[in-house]
Amino acid sequence: MKSGKLCAEQDQIGVRSKIAHLRYAGRSLELCGNTKPRGMTVENRTRLTALLAVINSKGMCFMFEKIESFVYKNFHSLYHRNYRYFFFGQVISLIGTWIQVMAQAWLVYTITNSPLKLGIVSAMQFLPTMIFSLFAGVIVDKLSKKKILIFTQIMAMLQAFVLFALVYMGVVVYWHVVLLAFILGCTNSLDMPARQAYVIELVGRKDLVNAVGLNSAIFNTARIVGPAIAGILMTGIGIEWCFFINGISFISVIASLFMIQTTHVIENKKLKASSILSEIVDGLNYIYKNPVLFKTSLIILFVTIVSFNYNVLIPVFAKTVLGLKEKGFGILLSSLGVGSLIGAVSVSILGGSNPKPRTLMFSSFFLGLCFVVLGFTRNIYSSSLFIALCGIFNLWFFTVANSVLQLNSSDEYRGRVMGVYTVVFAGASPIGNFISGYIAEEAGAPITFTAIGIIMSISMFVLFTSIKLSNKYLQRI
Repeated sequence: MKSGKLCAEQDQIGVRSKIAHLRYAGRSLELCGNTKPRGMTVENRTRLTALLAVINSKGMCFMFEKIESFVYKNFHSLYHRNYRYFFFGQVISLIGTWIQVMAQAWLVYTITNSPLKLGIVSAMQFLPTMIFSLFAGVIVDKLSKKKILIFTQIMAMLQAFVLFALVYMGVVVYWHVVLLAFILGCTNSLDMPARQAYVIELVGRKDLVNAVGLNSAIFNTARIVGPAIAGILMTGIGIEWCFFINGISFISVIASLFMIQTTHVIENKKLKASSILSEIVDGLNYIYKNPVLFKTSLIILFVTIVSFNYNVLIPVFAKTVLGLKEKGFGILLSSLGVGSLIGAVSVSILGGSNPKPRTLMFSSFFLGLCFVVLGFTRNIYSSSLFIALCGIFNLWFFTVANSVLQLNSSDEYRGRVMGVYTVVFAGASPIGNFISGYIAEEAGAPITFTAIGIIMSISMFVLFTSIKLSNKYLQRI
């Protein structure tokens, strides 16, 4: 490939950002043409010419070509300009979100010293998702997903600022956190199905699996960075600033949404004359009659109830079993993020355009085994290792399940299908959180980890080795 052509194409994948520091006197220099900047001294012009010669050399262009080839092969959804805005806009915001997740869990456990009350806060945050997501799915099918996301991000930003003010003034009590968690849950009940259904408008069906994997990658990169930053902030300047920084972080994703210019918008005009309740029933009937959608949803429901309890058990395990403080707790949450990031990147690279359904079987089975072993660990190193493995298998399962549902849904029903996905993925979490919190308070976190691991591994083994599911169901996907 010729250097001129190569350099012209680099902007499509963001390679030009690697050399963005070559801006001089407020003007962007074109790296692949004949540049004649004005107002330069002879010495500076000579240095610039030498630098441009290096960039345009065969070695540099060969390197850019390799980068381009790697990105196109493994992260091809980044070739879509709108998705790049969406992708990079979430990075800062999600780091802020995970800063607040850790700070809120530590705040509640410090105030109450009760695993059960910590589980109640988590349950209250996810309860609205279970109640309202079916209605939200209809709204997502009716309205602009972009406008919905802008609204939900502004609401989440305000929630973070209110929590910051309460903690900063020293007046925060337990019920404040419960109420704000419920409000955030109401916001998320609309945000989650809109966010999931919006991705296919940005990348199309062909690149959907890759985009879902990349979304998970940035989510779990934030899961690594966020808790680490939160631990430093809590021990350094105070826990209240975690909530303030989260509020500020929403500006990036709101700005990126305004920059997106979507040309292919999926709308369902038939819904506008129908009642929301009738459309919910129609959507549920559509899922029930589609064996792939129905059985996948049931499997997600079970795995969510049994395993999605990290926010409840890890703080208890860190403090009561390992004797850790804020920084140690941050390391455990970051290790979960490391594992999830590895899982997300591997799904993006290996997933292709069609998800492999047997990944549901293997990932859920080994996730249960990791929980069993985690219950017997007694130091931060082994605990971090198995928490990271939990992150890998957990990510594989939910990424494949998400892609299976979207690829097997028609455009006019996708919002409602993702509304059901939100219910079984996030809305069912209050059940699991409450059960996990109760068992942890009565028997301790290690026994809780071991018990749910045994239940999951045995159940998934029996479920997927049955002839009805392993042959007919898996082959139909």
